Amino acid sequence: MLDIPAGSLQSYGTVAQRMGSPNAARAVGTAIGQNPVALLIPCHRVIRESGIIGGYRWQRGRKIAILAQELGDTDDA
Repeated sequence: MLDIPAGSLQSYGTVAQRMGSPNAARAVGTAIGQNPVALLIPCHRVIRESGIIGGYRWQRGRKIAILAQELGDTDDA
């Protein structure tokens, strides 16, 4: 299992590399997009290589709010 600690963000490419498939960033994105248990499998911690927080199955705003909560930000996201 690939463990991404709370507050730690990884790019899709980094996740692919850590899985041993450095050219599989799009496949990682597809798999993450199909994750039915978002908080149990922390797909919200994976972002684009550019640092942009991309889409999220349960809305981008929710992804930003979860990340803010994990980072200890008490302001509304």
